[in-house]
Amino acid sequence: MQQEGGQCTFASEIDNNARETYEKNFGIVPFGDITEAATKAMIPAGFDILCGGFPCQAFSMAGKREGFNDELQRGTLYRQIVEIAREHQPKAIFCENVKGLLSSAEGRALETITQEIEAVGYHVVFDTILDSMKYGVPQHRERLYIVAVRNDLYEIARNRRIEFPARPEPIPGQHPRNIGDILEEGPVSKSYYLGQQYLDTLVRHRARHAGAKNGGFGYIVRERNDVAGTLMCGGMGRERNIILDENQPDWEPTPRMLGGMNQQHLRFLTVREWARLQGFPDYFDVPDSIQAGYKQFGNCVTVKTVRAVGRAILNYIRQCEAEARP
Repeated sequence: MQQEGGQCTFASEIDNNARETYEKNFGIVPFGDITEAATKAMIPAGFDILCGGFPCQAFSMAGKREGFNDELQRGTLYRQIVEIAREHQPKAIFCENVKGLLSSAEGRALETITQEIEAVGYHVVFDTILDSMKYGVPQHRERLYIVAVRNDLYEIARNRRIEFPARPEPIPGQHPRNIGDILEEGPVSKSYYLGQQYLDTLVRHRARHAGAKNGGFGYIVRERNDVAGTLMCGGMGRERNIILDENQPDWEPTPRMLGGMNQQHLRFLTVREWARLQGFPDYFDVPDSIQAGYKQFGNCVTVKTVRAVGRAILNYIRQCEAEARP
């Protein structure tokens, strides 16, 4: 959104490592728990777009899919977005979630969220799954994007036949086409290489679950001309994005590599490579901790997809405001 000329006026995040990364890159220290009244009281007046990615674990197909009944109440945090919108009435709301939200509770979860957003003065103009690999990164990542605009703007759009695009256009420019385009040059830390014992375990698991839905538990060695599988929080699923890399000059195993370094020279993608798969530029400061990096880039939105939708939102709003001028 900043790449489209926006300026962040408020941010909220409860994860301390993510807060640190945010401050390093944007110069803003995010406030804490958005469910607390004291945090919401710090939101400034007069902002134009409310962006919110409410926790997806309650709706994810990789989880228990407890939805609104999630024991940690992650499925109901969207109500904080609704409450902020009711209080501040920004021009638009922009949300992202997993595609499992579409089918959660046989579609009733999304219907409920839409109804609550519209009850505070908005109309949902876009709720569509977009795949990041069609927006300039070599990662297959399907996510649900939701856009709602304030009723006064929607009425102008409806009367003037201004339509939100069914599928926002990618931002023009150079884009990596495959995994090979996002790999780091030269050797990477040995920490990313699989130990032989762990690799043997993966091989056995894959054989045991052969033929299972979605391939069962296992691993995938990606060719350099492949597209990566979906990145997930905390490095989950990283076994499905393994590559062959013989650039490591030192094959002595680290103390934690049981069975020594694997003889096939297989490694996971690095945190920097995950950042590139999410569309982050190389000047973006990534965490020093591998686990923190995997968590943050597995959780985050794809920059290039968000920018494309963001541009569509801004164009829609500008068209409506132009039509409203006398």
